[in-house]
Amino acid sequence: MPFSPIVIRISHIHVLRRRMRGRRTTSPGEELHMTETGDLLGGLGLSVEQIARRRRGLGGSDANKIYSGNPEAILRLWREKRGEEEPEDLSGVLPVMMGSYTEPLNAAWYERSTGRRVIDRGVVLHSPAFEWMFATLDGLTTIEDAPDAVWEAKHVNAFSKMDEVVGRYMPQLHHNMHCAQRDRAVLSVFRGTQEHHIIDVRRDDWYLAQLIEAERDFWDAVASGRPPVTVTPTAPIEAVEAVRTIDMTGSNSWAVAAEAWVTHRPAATIFDRSQRDIKAMLEADVKVAFGHGIRATRRKNGAVVIEAFEGEA
Repeated sequence: MPFSPIVIRISHIHVLRRRMRGRRTTSPGEELHMTETGDLLGGLGLSVEQIARRRRGLGGSDANKIYSGNPEAILRLWREKRGEEEPEDLSGVLPVMMGSYTEPLNAAWYERSTGRRVIDRGVVLHSPAFEWMFATLDGLTTIEDAPDAVWEAKHVNAFSKMDEVVGRYMPQLHHNMHCAQRDRAVLSVFRGTQEHHIIDVRRDDWYLAQLIEAERDFWDAVASGRPPVTVTPTAPIEAVEAVRTIDMTGSNSWAVAAEAWVTHRPAATIFDRSQRDIKAMLEADVKVAFGHGIRATRRKNGAVVIEAFEGEA
């Protein structure tokens, strides 16, 4: 029998016995600790605004459910979107909370391991084709041979098989790639506490078309009130995990690029820091800010774009 459930049951029995005897169940210090812990867990859940947004459309996690082939999960999601059922409270689900809490660590560890950056964390993007389709990004990441890729962080248990993990989140990755208009995604996975896996996923347009069709049918069911149809998911495409180590000393192209990287890295660091500082100066109600040769514009999806600018707004 697993060890953890036994401990949990004994703990509950112990507390109940103390209450039945009329003894105080917590000391002042314990009450303070419980309050601080409650605030911590509360901060990891969805805000009222996020819950409202999720009811108005389909996000990446919804795509996972719609393309899961699980009739019960699909029907529950349909009821939630129609307002017939409250969203499932995940604040007491340890794996979900663990994933939320370790996401900043995942980003930092990924950056340290790869030398790449993770930017635009938490930015909400909308599909260029469907107003009900949106994505809340874990981030975008710089990659060497293409424009920025969608970056997705996950934390799974130590017994998970990586091919199954990739297949489970393939709908979300493709949904987010569509909304971000990117053709690459990187899945950064903590497996247990000992392993970090980085999976490179290229967009498969045929797979994406099947997924979007399933999402369109589901959203039509939400709007019309007809029960949703359970779709048989397309087999996930093959993803590539970065496992090789190679010596590029003999590559002239690598040498040129490496020299440029080393030369311009200090300037790039200053540029990135300045860009973050400029974006942080824009208050929530500011659409355009300009001065000293630049202009910062807040787009409808919330992203702030900075460009060189001379003149008046």
